[in-house]
Amino acid sequence: MYMATQPQIGELIDGRYQITKLIAQGGMATVYQATDIKLERDVAVKVMHVQLAQGPHKDQFIERFHREAQSAAKISNPHIVQIYDTGSYNGLEYLVMEYVHGVTLRQELERRGTCTVRETLRIVDGILEGLAAAHAAGIIHRDMKPENIMLTDRGRVRITDFGLAKATSQATLATTGMLLGTAGYLAPEMIEHNQATAQGDIYSVGIMAWEMLTGKLPFQSENTVTVMFKHVHEDVPALHALDTRIPGSVSTLISTLAARNIENRPQDGAVALALVRTCMQSLTPEQLALRLGDTTEHYTSLLPQAQHTAAMQQQTTNSGIEQSPLQADQMLETAALTDNTQATQTLGNTPSDAPTQALHQTQAAQADQQSTNQPHNKRRIALISIISAVVLALAIAAGAWWWTQAGPGSYWQLPAPTDIQCVDDKPCSLKGASWKEYESTLKVANIPYEVKHDYSDTIKRGYITTTSPEHVGDHINKHSGTLIVTVSQGIQQATIPEDITQLGSTNNTKPLAALREAGFTNIIHDESSDEYSIDHPQGALISITPDPGSTLNHNEAVTVVLSLGPKPVSMPDIEGKSWDEAQAALQEAQLKANSSEEFSDSVPAGTVISTSEHANAQLHWGDTVDVVISKGPETAHIPENLIGKNEKQVTQTLEQLGFKVTTNRVLGGIFGTVREISVDGKSYSSGGDVRLRDTQGNATTITLTIV
Repeated sequence: MYMATQPQIGELIDGRYQITKLIAQGGMATVYQATDIKLERDVAVKVMHVQLAQGPHKDQFIERFHREAQSAAKISNPHIVQIYDTGSYNGLEYLVMEYVHGVTLRQELERRGTCTVRETLRIVDGILEGLAAAHAAGIIHRDMKPENIMLTDRGRVRITDFGLAKATSQATLATTGMLLGTAGYLAPEMIEHNQATAQGDIYSVGIMAWEMLTGKLPFQSENTVTVMFKHVHEDVPALHALDTRIPGSVSTLISTLAARNIENRPQDGAVALALVRTCMQSLTPEQLALRLGDTTEHYTSLLPQAQHTAAMQQQTTNSGIEQSPLQADQMLETAALTDNTQATQTLGNTPSDAPTQALHQTQAAQADQQSTNQPHNKRRIALISIISAVVLALAIAAGAWWWTQAGPGSYWQLPAPTDIQCVDDKPCSLKGASWKEYESTLKVANIPYEVKHDYSDTIKRGYITTTSPEHVGDHINKHSGTLIVTVSQGIQQATIPEDITQLGSTNNTKPLAALREAGFTNIIHDESSDEYSIDHPQGALISITPDPGSTLNHNEAVTVVLSLGPKPVSMPDIEGKSWDEAQAALQEAQLKANSSEEFSDSVPAGTVISTSEHANAQLHWGDTVDVVISKGPETAHIPENLIGKNEKQVTQTLEQLGFKVTTNRVLGGIFGTVREISVDGKSYSSGGDVRLRDTQGNATTITLTIV
């Protein structure tokens, strides 16, 4: 059997993250400093503990890891630690996060004891700014405490550990049968009503602010349940009442953030942030610089006696208030561990013993009365008999009430399934039991149940994945209890979109998102296999295996090859080359030509004069290049009927065509008549085409012979 192992210093995770240093160990994971060798940067790698990866709640812890990555990825804010990557290595889930140079707020408080008002409000400002972004994205953190607040070397605030975060619509306190969050910072509604809210995050921030200013938590006890009870039934003491040096506006702010009544708290991080900034602007430098000494070590003694008495009375009055299952279990467990002797003594005098005890007491009383008051025996015996009967009836009634309301008659015990072998003295869950068979067992036992269905990668269809309560023998209250059973629908199926290879479709241009939306969780994309394409834009799908339209298990591998977009190419040097040669070079580089023609006195006809891109310019497949091709030198036609005409008329005609005209007069040209037209000794008396300019661009000279 394959055994999961923790990574070692120097080990390379998934060929990319090299472990360099152990940072910290928590209850769920170990955090290492590592080097991302691909991007050459420091990162933090959070690796699940081996015992959790192999324990009975493995799926729940893996879900928490994935939830942390998904929740943080939805939030874009400098006060939220970024999640870069997630995966599995050596059988252990891991997260790759932004590496924060600094310490936790807990470490800073342990070092300094208390913070100034300025430091407290500045840290709270950063926390609330991050929470405002989270709440705006519909995410509730649910575990705000100093251990999850990082302070960078520059004093910046970073919120970490979104492993307990939930979407607002589904946030509850207990989702895994374990206490979530830390009791000292839990909001009352989380404890009492099993409901997590944005205001619950604000309450926790208020408690942290109280602790930063005083160096203590407002409610303290070695018993976790006592602390939780105080959060539900007592108001957080006002800071101004503990130390009059604390500005009233600061005391009011903290009391508002940590108000016991959820309706009195800001509705989310954004509203709370506005209150903090308004408060800071109202304080003087002296007030901002205030730091409390060690004067709050025994702050409870400073509370007014009336308040203390009222709180005790309220505890007594509210002790019978209905509690959530999680709270009740925690209180019973703690009571049993801390006061076993008292519990034993109490249990020895249960109402079920009352009938026998009352009868013995009555008989003893009768004997005493007979021996001491013989003259009045008959009267006394009658009176005692009546009293005895009443006491006995009350005792029987009390015993019956206890049996049906608190004793074995008040609950069902979760029966064992027929197809799972339970081991004595070890918890036995119903996971993997046939629901069809177990439903018959529940009907026979007359136990009410509610059925839910969900997909499972490990439990086949029609078999139980989870129940609440979870273990065989657990109690279900006959007055208000219902067994919740989740039955597997098998592995979730997913279908590859039909149009994912259709060029231009949304699914083609965003294939990874399309596959995730379709439900696939094992998408294999090897960037080294991606290809350049002149038709597919960067990131578009080129090929996929299996074929589009295929339906398969959501966790089966789907392999994709994506487009890198048009390939980068260099502009070929085609100036001075023939148009045929230029076309061949452009086609080889997969560039498009937009050609035009111009006259040129220096470039031969059919040769490239110029291009819109210079040689070696960086282009991409499919880019268009403008190319100008020479038509050769421009010419003009000398008319055939110019001989015999007047010199002035002929000169004007030729100059209008663009020529330069000179004359050669015979016998002084007394008649002024053109006898011959020539260019460089060649006669054009009968007309013809002559280039307008020489290779230097100078106008061509025509000589007229005048007689």
